[in-house]
Amino acid sequence: MTDRRYLVVLGDGMADEPLEELGGKTPLEYARTPHFDRIAREGACGLLRTIPPGFEAGSDIANLSILGYDPARYYTGRGPLEAASIGVDLAPEDVAYRCNLVTVKDGVMEDFTAGHISSDEGARLIRAMDGSVEGALFYPGISYRNLLVLERGKGAETTPPHDITGMPIDPHLPLGWDGPILRRAMERSIAIFEDQEVNRSRIREGKRPATMIWPWSGGKRPALPSFRERYGLSGGIIAAVDLLNGIARYAGMEVIRVPGATGYLDTDYQAKARYAVAALERLDFLYLHVEAPDEAGHMGSVEEKVRAIERVDGMVGTILESFEGVIAVLPDHPTPIRAKTHTADPVPFAIRGLLTDGTTRLTEREAARGAYGMRDGVDLVPLLIGRGQEHGR
Repeated sequence: MTDRRYLVVLGDGMADEPLEELGGKTPLEYARTPHFDRIAREGACGLLRTIPPGFEAGSDIANLSILGYDPARYYTGRGPLEAASIGVDLAPEDVAYRCNLVTVKDGVMEDFTAGHISSDEGARLIRAMDGSVEGALFYPGISYRNLLVLERGKGAETTPPHDITGMPIDPHLPLGWDGPILRRAMERSIAIFEDQEVNRSRIREGKRPATMIWPWSGGKRPALPSFRERYGLSGGIIAAVDLLNGIARYAGMEVIRVPGATGYLDTDYQAKARYAVAALERLDFLYLHVEAPDEAGHMGSVEEKVRAIERVDGMVGTILESFEGVIAVLPDHPTPIRAKTHTADPVPFAIRGLLTDGTTRLTEREAARGAYGMRDGVDLVPLLIGRGQEHGR
């Protein structure tokens, strides 16, 4: 449909706040990012509201917005998006919940990732839950990210576990219609996991055990129009997290698997760059997602966040050696070191291939003076492909 190519590079959680330990700079300002900065110099910047009013600051909401799917119309929960990614076909009456493996100690959420448990270990624990609660089905995913499906579920009020790190869990247990069965599943998991060799081995090795499951963000399958239907473009996504790949499947986009992509700090950035370049030979639009900056933000590690940002920048540098199309670089939401969780503040973005505005860096403060001004997340893709307004609102 077009001879132009479009690339969105999404550094999950890259945006932050000024930090005293960085001399009053944000991690984006402090990091060495020559390739991000080249995109800003050769293009233009702005700010993007990726979290609409009334929604929680989650990657599901933000990435749907950035891809042009209004959450108010299309969002039903994170669980069904992750179900699609791992090939679980939900019946109309099913409710799918994201199901973390977590470490709770003395009633406090110690680690929402269970020490970044491996996918093999996590799968063995999740499979041990089979048949433990009537009407609840369990599916292994990647690492601590798994799935719980309730047959004939109706939904519940839940809390993301990464929002309560270091806090007592009792005030945040599931409530609402599905609350009792979810709490029962959580209680059963405590007894089941305690007796698993996986956890005994992790404790012997000085690693955190997965002490229980934590279900959250449930919903029924959404009905997304295809990306091609919306934009007339073939599209693909490169991501190592089920959420993004689930969005891709519902949107009819190609899911591109990259060996060595882990969804963590140790992901293979350069492999992602190589696969992106290859994908853009056949696709009109590619969404390249990197989780690492977000993980560093949740850890509260300034050093790891700066390092992750610089590695994303290096990945972009490799792509720029051969890519001449329109490229946008941005976070989906801030994950401030101070908060260790997501916030709903607007994020900076830079686009090369459309306008130029004299900005010189992709940072929170520099983007605020960019020519694109303040825009809504759903406006980004139309802007890239020439269907957006010429100036910000």
